[in-house]
Amino acid sequence: MDKISQDCPYPGCFFCVMKEGNPSKRRTSILKFFRELPSQDDDGQVLPISGLWNTAMAHPNDPEFINLGIFECMSALILKGLKNRRWLSHDQNIYIPYYAAHIIGSYTMNMEEFAESAVHAGVIPPLVELLRGRLTWVEQRVAVRALGHLATYASTFPAVASHGEILELAIQLATSSLEIVYTHFYQYPERRLSYHCDLLTRGMGGVEMESRKAEEWASQLQCWSLQLINCFAFKPEFLSVICKPEFLVKLPGMWGGLVNENSPAGIGLLRTICHHKLGRGPVANCPGIVEALCNIARSSDDWQYMAIDCLLWLLQDQSVCHKVIEKAVPTLIDLSEISTLGDHKKLGDTIVSVLQEGVESQGTGRGSISNRIKDQIDEVINSRQRLKKEKNMPKEDLHIKQAAALVVKLEGNSLFSSGNISGAALKYSEALSLCPMRSKKERIVLFSNRAQCDLLMQQPLAAISDATRALCLHNPLNRHAKSLWRRAQAYDMLGLAKESLLDAILFINECSQSNDPDLSLRQNRVPDYAEKLVKKQMRAAWLFRAAAVKHGGLNCEGEAGDVYGHNGDDSEWETASESDIGNDGQGELADDDSDEERQDKYEKPSLKDIKHGYSVQLAEDEA
Repeated sequence: MDKISQDCPYPGCFFCVMKEGNPSKRRTSILKFFRELPSQDDDGQVLPISGLWNTAMAHPNDPEFINLGIFECMSALILKGLKNRRWLSHDQNIYIPYYAAHIIGSYTMNMEEFAESAVHAGVIPPLVELLRGRLTWVEQRVAVRALGHLATYASTFPAVASHGEILELAIQLATSSLEIVYTHFYQYPERRLSYHCDLLTRGMGGVEMESRKAEEWASQLQCWSLQLINCFAFKPEFLSVICKPEFLVKLPGMWGGLVNENSPAGIGLLRTICHHKLGRGPVANCPGIVEALCNIARSSDDWQYMAIDCLLWLLQDQSVCHKVIEKAVPTLIDLSEISTLGDHKKLGDTIVSVLQEGVESQGTGRGSISNRIKDQIDEVINSRQRLKKEKNMPKEDLHIKQAAALVVKLEGNSLFSSGNISGAALKYSEALSLCPMRSKKERIVLFSNRAQCDLLMQQPLAAISDATRALCLHNPLNRHAKSLWRRAQAYDMLGLAKESLLDAILFINECSQSNDPDLSLRQNRVPDYAEKLVKKQMRAAWLFRAAAVKHGGLNCEGEAGDVYGHNGDDSEWETASESDIGNDGQGELADDDSDEERQDKYEKPSLKDIKHGYSVQLAEDEA
């Protein structure tokens, strides 16, 4: 230690302390360093703080610094920055509150005992000050992250909840975070604070890199706000604050949280709310939310199961069932042939059971369901009964039924080729009524073919329904290429950019592995028609689009050029009815689908990287 100190021009330097080989001396020196650092005004304080930040990210479960006063030191440094603006503006001290809050968040991320130590050290008041926006949105980002970790644990949640304004601030931040980052950083590159740029890019990047990272951090700011709110949502006493219509209606569109696989995002928060009876009423009273849940439930997204859970819970609640059944039932019927989705085993059976209970519970009195919905539910129940009967049928009879269905399908194909689209659709429906229920591959083709007819007849809702049914029958789930493409076009017709984008991306990935000559990507080239749709939807689903329109960054909703990047393609995208796979104006039908039996050999695409219309990578501190 003495030799190291003699070589170092800064006696007591933190980095010298860390090199100390004697455990007792090292502990004493670190304890002294944490105790004295907040009262010092020397230059160079940011260096040891950044070193601590790196250590906290690399070893968040290491207890060495916890009992030596690191939380007390970080809290004092944040408060010093808030109270002493002269000190904050000196040298590079402007970075210190950010690093200090980040260190608190990293050490409380995994270990409940560390979180308890942090609360006892008094970290919550300074973090709340940052959450209020006393400095900038960059410090708000790490403050809400740290508070979210503290709120996760049963032993420390009461301390967070005792600060009543935290929930209100988190709700406000989740709602406004994208606009805040857009107006305070993204919109005017020449006005960007230099230390924000340095934090975002670590000094490695120009204006475009700064913009990309700003989108990532804005997304994280929203997702960590939602995560904090989600901790409160588990407690019924806070639902009255959370379940305000003006906030609830925005939740389905908050895809920002989806860049982080551990975040509940807007749909995850809705799932937590719907788990409570007190939360289901406000959700059911917002038709827009139910409609959004239906769209997400049909999607090919990893969070699909969350929306399905919400719809099932709403239908099972007798006090709200009548408010949602007309919208929820058609969606759940489309999903009734899902076998397994994530941890949900026999999900299709569960859906059918809930639908049947819904019919029986509604009865014929006031608020009873319509005959149309009853007929749809009866149809899916009859299909299940038909499947049971077919299990006891002789194989010869099943072969006859399958052959009959094939004949009718070929008739439909012929009508389609001759331009009789409505006639072809009727033939595919007839073939579905004949085709054995367990002939999944053939039923996939029939549903997908009918979806193409729906598109050409300008019936996007029917196309989404049929394509979804095909995707639910497919193994693996949601991976039938032509159905993905048809549903992507249908979503495009309805202006559902994010849903269309997800399906288009998955379609491209399926093409890259397909044996079908109509789909396979030659020389790894993305088909022009798919590339155009993806570019269009990336512009429409751009993270900052709403903020840009509001603040004049875009002239109008329709023609915005390439708001996503600097190398955009402003070419027109042809309508869904004009093109599918071919260029003949009618599209091609998935006839035999020879690629159905191939194995799923490829990596699932990183959907979180394209959900907002830009490439997002998780920050290094969340690894």
